[in-house]
Amino acid sequence: MGSFKTLLNYFSQKLTSSICLTMQKSVSGELTEKRHAYYNIWKNFIQGRLTYVYKTEGHEMAPSIPGQQEMLLVRRLPFLPYADLRQKFKRVFVGDVIVLKHPLDPKTHLVRRVVADGGYEMATTDEKDDPFILDDEEFWVLSDNKDLKKGEAKDSRAFGPITLKDIVGRVIYRMQSAEDHGPIENSEESKVDDEAVLNVELDVDEMAKSFKS
Repeated sequence: MGSFKTLLNYFSQKLTSSICLTMQKSVSGELTEKRHAYYNIWKNFIQGRLTYVYKTEGHEMAPSIPGQQEMLLVRRLPFLPYADLRQKFKRVFVGDVIVLKHPLDPKTHLVRRVVADGGYEMATTDEKDDPFILDDEEFWVLSDNKDLKKGEAKDSRAFGPITLKDIVGRVIYRMQSAEDHGPIENSEESKVDDEAVLNVELDVDEMAKSFKS
């Protein structure tokens, strides 16, 4: 299960996630009384999980995710409804492999790597395109597969920067088969927290069952 420090980190993240999800419901009007909010926090903390299993297809993220079909363990990153809290509790970093809603088709999810965030100056090899700077809470995402052309990769080169609201979660583990599986290389900033989540919620046997089904 891990050390006391690891468990403390995990439960701290779980409490933060529960509060965040409750904030979302309060802002949307789903929760109108404090007692409902407290109950929702408690329910999410006791019953909820920070991760879910997601099936991906394609070679866009090879070699990081090499299989044509793989099961991914994704840690949820619920959107904080208040800007000051989002600045204080930054949870997406350059280097992270994320699940995002396709900006042009929100019902479709993609797996891509964050290569730049707010404040980065972006430039292309095309002299016709002027350089520009990413705004706060904007991210530039790319496919890891360098063999794919711009149109094939379905990344920011095709649809531009994404926003924080587009991000669903961060991929922390992959499985191609019962013999071929392992953690995903993400940013150093997210490493300690993700390791704590993996330590508690990773169940390789359950992922294998999901893959077979």
